[in-house]
Amino acid sequence: MNVSWYIAKRYFFTKKSHNIINLISSISMFGIGIGAMALVVVLSAFNGIEKLVEGLYTSFDPDIRIEAQVGKTFSWDDFPETKVRGLADVEFVSKSLEETVLMKYRDAQYFVTIKGVEDEYLKMTELDSNLFDGQLKLKEGNNNYTILGYGVADQLNIFLSHIFEPIKVYAAKRGAKPSNLQESFMIDLIYPSGIFAVNPEFDFKYALAPYEFTEAILQQSGKVSSVELGLRNGSDDRMVQAKLQEMLGGDYVVKTRFELNEILYQTNQTEKWITFLILSFILLIAAFNLIGSLTVLIIDKREDLFVLQALGASKKLIKRLFLLEGMLISSIGGGVGMLLGLILCLVQKHIGLLKLQEGTIAEFYPIELEFLDFCAVGGMVLLIGFLAAYFPARFAVNKYLIKV
Repeated sequence: MNVSWYIAKRYFFTKKSHNIINLISSISMFGIGIGAMALVVVLSAFNGIEKLVEGLYTSFDPDIRIEAQVGKTFSWDDFPETKVRGLADVEFVSKSLEETVLMKYRDAQYFVTIKGVEDEYLKMTELDSNLFDGQLKLKEGNNNYTILGYGVADQLNIFLSHIFEPIKVYAAKRGAKPSNLQESFMIDLIYPSGIFAVNPEFDFKYALAPYEFTEAILQQSGKVSSVELGLRNGSDDRMVQAKLQEMLGGDYVVKTRFELNEILYQTNQTEKWITFLILSFILLIAAFNLIGSLTVLIIDKREDLFVLQALGASKKLIKRLFLLEGMLISSIGGGVGMLLGLILCLVQKHIGLLKLQEGTIAEFYPIELEFLDFCAVGGMVLLIGFLAAYFPARFAVNKYLIKV
């Protein structure tokens, strides 16, 4: 192994007898380097997008949500709140009750999903970082307040600087006869206190309100749609989920934030690794230059092969020699490419070369570096380098050594 490695290094670093060999080797390294750099940058960009989207959902979704196995709601009295709060990893617990209602402000009206929550919900989420206007307030004295999504506020033509009257909330009465429209709805008033801008999925759908207000207008006394939990920093949500599921039994379903948006995360991961495979094929095409480079090198060094075999070198040693030569070319090219990709990503992350359009949720294109991505790129470069070197190495043995 040491002899093979020594000769491979000599072949790589010493000047070849024909300039064409140096040129093809340089092109091989350049192609593999560009491919490796592209892989690092693209994977980091996907990570950045995923992190950005995750941050948006963190602003609204809890760490863990507990729902009924059957039905839309369940009784709060039957829920073991004390036991759940007793878990060391649980920091916040909030009741939540959701239903579609009609909101009317002056001449504008819009169907909204009202979400009744407690103050602890505002503490467990990062909604304050996505507050577009106003403040996070649900209750003050005898007045109830709502925090509207940006899209909801826009549909109702609500501007917090020009609030002179409350919003009317209409909720269908349970068991009411449709013949008398006036008596078919529960009607109450609520004042807007803030406007959040998370993403269109939430902004055009939700209005947060006090749980007691929502419970009353929906005529769902003592009922909750879900119980939402905020965990302490450093807690393992999967472990807490398992503990809760064991504690609560089969009547409840415990979901982590990832499971609440599972399709979104899986789609992003699928797109990321499909892109990785596509770029790997481009890297594979670039490796054909490596095959050509090694083939020309073998032809140029055929006399050396005869000498090596005469000195007792086995076919295995000579085959390993050119395998190492190919791996050396691909490793150096890939290593330099990955380093350039790392530098480019760091510059984008900390300085910002590529800007997004004005009005988007981030000023610069997001980048997030992950160690496993570098392992994947490095592994792919080595694999392609090995495959590209294998056939020329076998050619060297079969073409020249068997005739000696």
